[in-house]
Amino acid sequence: MTEETYEKVERGDGWSVANLDDLGEGPGFRKIRPALGVTAFGVNAIVLPPAYVTGMHFHEEQEELYFLHAGRVAIEFGDGSSQELEAGGLAWVDAPTHRRLRNLSDTEEAVYVCVGGKGGYVGRDGKLAEGETHR
Repeated sequence: MTEETYEKVERGDGWSVANLDDLGEGPGFRKIRPALGVTAFGVNAIVLPPAYVTGMHFHEEQEELYFLHAGRVAIEFGDGSSQELEAGGLAWVDAPTHRRLRNLSDTEEAVYVCVGGKGGYVGRDGKLAEGETHR
């Protein structure tokens, strides 16, 4: 998909909003970064078909954070260990660590969001808008 095909993405001055269903259909990648215009980090949603296993992979530079939105998956690591995640589950994986995901259901899709980046934490840099006060 090219950016022009993201017709249902709402855009304003410095923001964009979409529903995951607006970014694609069926199993596979939903490219969140280009659809919403994210530039500071990589982010995708992945829809795994029932019983699907991704390929084992690693990264040279970017660490990843996985958030399981729906379903149940096992995230398997290169050291032979495995952790199961249910909806709402989180997993962080360092760049060189080998990993793959397995949909544990034989009948339902699993959906996860993967955020990748490098370079460190910016820190808490939020500021109140003019006229706002802490609560």
